[in-house]
Amino acid sequence: MTFAIIKERKNPPDRRVVFSPEHLAEARMQFPEATFIVESSDIRIFPDEAYKDLGFEVLDDVSHADVMIGVKEVPIENLIPNKKYFYFSHTIKKQPYNRKLLVAMLEKNIEMFDHETIVKENGARLIGFGRYAGLVGAYNGFRALGLRDGLFKLPKVETLADLNAVKAELDKITIPNIKILLTGTGKVAYGAKEILDHLGIKQISDALYLTSEFTEPVYVMADVMEYAKRKDGKVGDRFKFYKDPSGYESNFMPYAKETDYFIAGHFYGNNAPYLFTREDAKHPDFKINLVADISCDIDGPVASTIRPSTIEDPFYGYDPKTEQEVAYDAEGAITVMAVDNLPCELPKDASEGFGETFLEHVIPAFFNNDEREILKRAQMTENGKLTNRFSYLQDYIDGN
Repeated sequence: MTFAIIKERKNPPDRRVVFSPEHLAEARMQFPEATFIVESSDIRIFPDEAYKDLGFEVLDDVSHADVMIGVKEVPIENLIPNKKYFYFSHTIKKQPYNRKLLVAMLEKNIEMFDHETIVKENGARLIGFGRYAGLVGAYNGFRALGLRDGLFKLPKVETLADLNAVKAELDKITIPNIKILLTGTGKVAYGAKEILDHLGIKQISDALYLTSEFTEPVYVMADVMEYAKRKDGKVGDRFKFYKDPSGYESNFMPYAKETDYFIAGHFYGNNAPYLFTREDAKHPDFKINLVADISCDIDGPVASTIRPSTIEDPFYGYDPKTEQEVAYDAEGAITVMAVDNLPCELPKDASEGFGETFLEHVIPAFFNNDEREILKRAQMTENGKLTNRFSYLQDYIDGN
């Protein structure tokens, strides 16, 4: 079986790759029955020569491979019929802008395995760039704070070599006496936590956070059962909430009254209550003035996130009174960082981390009869049709 590392063709260019040269060499060593080839790329964070130096074939045409492995969406005109593909298709939530891509994959008899659908039996994701989104997102929030308030000037992550360089920049700054709220308990949230801990910011309990003042910067990591509550007043259950959040309402305002900087690292599911609404943001006690929305659900659970921002121009302001976008440093505005492709800023570390987990969980499934059913759960399309697990996408395919 031949696996091809394909060139990223989506615009704007993405420098990440699923396998670094070293991890690809490790895959070759673990699975000598497999062949690994690389499609030539002039944008990849690792140059063609780095793969060639380890003995890999780097080709302009990899169409003879069985399995195509990429990061971002493959343009429709570049899809090769009758192949297996791995990449982020951004279709599983019925994203309107990629409907034609999924239709094209069905028409071309492509077997699609979305990176987002590579999950454990309980539905928890096995691989992804979440940690790096959290790391970069939290850093960017502090960068916005420093620029807005004239406290310090952190360089853009994309100008730094790697995560060690990012942390070295953080070592040069002093964080003022602010209270920071971090939502989420997954890879994204723990990536953001890594930045907070590196800065030496003290983590405290919800009870202390909501009731006390401090003479140093502090943060709380809030679980969904803290900022959402059952409407009937009974004790909430996180796992039941994930299955059906309809009986819950927001309990976010107690945090909003105490928070200066909010890092949104949670996963937002359909029908879950919004954390704060536009009306909430108008409340005289609403204190949040800086949001790093790593989750980046537009016009949704975080009312100030009215559009995604970009790596080139990462910050904007949200005026709670007018509900309009203003300058990120405008008086009375909530400063928003809502870059939706954060791991692209740290391509080397993100690629290395992703490859490690892909090699651990996905490649073995091709050679052990898929004993953990990793591929079975992840496969979206087969024989020109949706698999049973993804049959809910049929109305999306049909254009309804």
